[in-house]
Amino acid sequence: MEPETPNQPERTLRHTRQILCRGYLRDDGLYDIEAELHDISPVPTELPFIALPAGGSIHQMRLTMTIDAELVIRHMSARTDTGPTPYCAEINAAYAVLEGLRVGSGFRQEAKARLGGARGCTHLTELLGPLATTAMQTIMSMQRETTPWHARLEGDAPILQPWVLGTCHAYRLDGEAAKVIWPIDRRARK
Repeated sequence: MEPETPNQPERTLRHTRQILCRGYLRDDGLYDIEAELHDISPVPTELPFIALPAGGSIHQMRLTMTIDAELVIRHMSARTDTGPTPYCAEINAAYAVLEGLRVGSGFRQEAKARLGGARGCTHLTELLGPLATTAMQTIMSMQRETTPWHARLEGDAPILQPWVLGTCHAYRLDGEAAKVIWPIDRRARK
């Protein structure tokens, strides 16, 4: 139980979901992006196919996606170490249907079209969102090393709109962040 705070009711932990994502540069120039999901029951749990002790795993699953620098999926694999049924791992091979797809605008919708419902696993498919954003952050980490953001501002040439603008509140087109990364007097249209 967590300590009680003023005006807060006492709480009892009933479930923990951990999602951990990592992006790796491989020595062949490709990238491996991994996402793990771990559902843990802090109390003994009886399910139709398994009985878990307190602290037992309901789900322990992983997706590994190999991408190139253009965010095209070269290889995709799924692994189910623990699931609530003995049948959960049967769907792992279906995730290879994402190979050839590019991570970017529309990725989640296309992935859901290919793997939604009974064509995939609810939990593995949920991991595709964090996996995609981790892929983008991994590629951007390499871009930041080769071309620091302020290097784009050097010179007098017009600057194309950075892709990140319009993707969230902080990077809205009329916000302060946009003025820093896309100065009004240097703006060029795509």
